[in-house]
Amino acid sequence: MSAITAHISTYHREKFPEWKIRIVNEVKEKLKNNDVLIVLDLVETPANVVHKFRKKFRKEYPDMKTIKNNLMRKAFEQSGIKMPEEMDKALTGTNLFVFTNDNPFEVALKFSKFSVPAPAKPGDVAQTEIVVPAGDTGLKPGPILSTFGKLRIKTMVKGGTIHIAKDTVVAKPGDVISADLASLLQKLGITPMEIKMKIKGAYVKSLNRWIPAEELVMDLQKYREEIQKAYQDALALGVAIAYPVPEVLELSVAKAFQDALKVAVEAGWLTKESAPYLLAKAQAQAMALVAALGDKAKELGIEAPQLPATPAAPAAEEKKEEKAEEEEEEKKEVSEEDLSAGLGALFG
Repeated sequence: MSAITAHISTYHREKFPEWKIRIVNEVKEKLKNNDVLIVLDLVETPANVVHKFRKKFRKEYPDMKTIKNNLMRKAFEQSGIKMPEEMDKALTGTNLFVFTNDNPFEVALKFSKFSVPAPAKPGDVAQTEIVVPAGDTGLKPGPILSTFGKLRIKTMVKGGTIHIAKDTVVAKPGDVISADLASLLQKLGITPMEIKMKIKGAYVKSLNRWIPAEELVMDLQKYREEIQKAYQDALALGVAIAYPVPEVLELSVAKAFQDALKVAVEAGWLTKESAPYLLAKAQAQAMALVAALGDKAKELGIEAPQLPATPAAPAAEEKKEEKAEEEEEEKKEVSEEDLSAGLGALFG
C-alpha cells in the first residue's frame, strides 16, 4: 500500500469511526424496514422522564434510539432518500427517533398522552386546578403556619401535627405559582405539574414528507367540532335540495309537510291536519279584535271565544326536528382513534 493510499485510508477511518459507520448502517436498515420516523425533542427533558417513556413504549416500539443528527442525515443520504428541508431544520439538539410502520397520527396521539407528575416550581403556570386536601399533613407546628395563613388554608393543630380543615383550592388553571405555594406543595408531597415528551414531528417515507408537530398532534376537540359542523351543514344542504338518501329524505319529507301545513294555514285551506291550527288562528284573531274594541266589546256583549286546547304550532315541530338532528349528530361523534386513523388516511 502506497503512502498516499495509507494516508487516505487513515483519513477516512478518522473521519468515519467504526462506531459511526455501524450506527449509520443500522439506521439505513431501519429506514428500509419502516415507513414512519417520529422525532422527539430531548432538550430540557429530565432523564427520568425519558427513562419512563422508554420503559412504557419499549415493547410496542422497540426501534427507539437516540442518534446524532448528522448520522441521521448521513443515513438518509446513503439510503438515497432526500431529507425534506423542514425535517433538516428540525434536527437540532438531542433527539429521540422512533421507527415504526404505524399510523403517525395514532403514534403521536399515544405519545402526547404520556406524562410524568412533577413538583411545581416558582413561576410555573398551573395546568389544572390545584387542591390541597383536608387531613393530617404530618408537619410540625412552627413558622410554616404563617405560610398556610398567607395562602388562606384553614388549619388546626391536633396530636402535635398540622391538620388542614377542608379541601382548599390554591390555584386555578393559568395561575402563576408563587414561591410560598411551590414550597408548601413540595412539603405536602403534591406534584401538580405534568412533564410530557415534546414531539417535533414525523417523517413519512412513502410520501417523502415531514409532518410538523402542530399538524401531527391533534386538537381532538377542535377536529370533533369541525366534523360535527361539517355533518350538520351537509345535512342541512341535503334537506334543502331533497338529496335522495334515507337520512336526508326522512327530514326532507318532514320539512315538506311542515311547509305545506304553513301554507294551508295561511291560505285558510281546511283539512284534517290544518283544522286545529286554523281554529287556533281564528281564536287568536278573535281575541285580538276583542282587545282592540276594549270597553266597547263589553257594551256589545262580545267575549273572546274559548276553544279547546290546540296542538303546538308548526314551529314546535321544527324544534323537534332540530332535536332529532342534534341526537343524530351525537351518534356521529368520532372517537380519537377514528380521527387519527382518518387523518392518517389522508397521508396515504
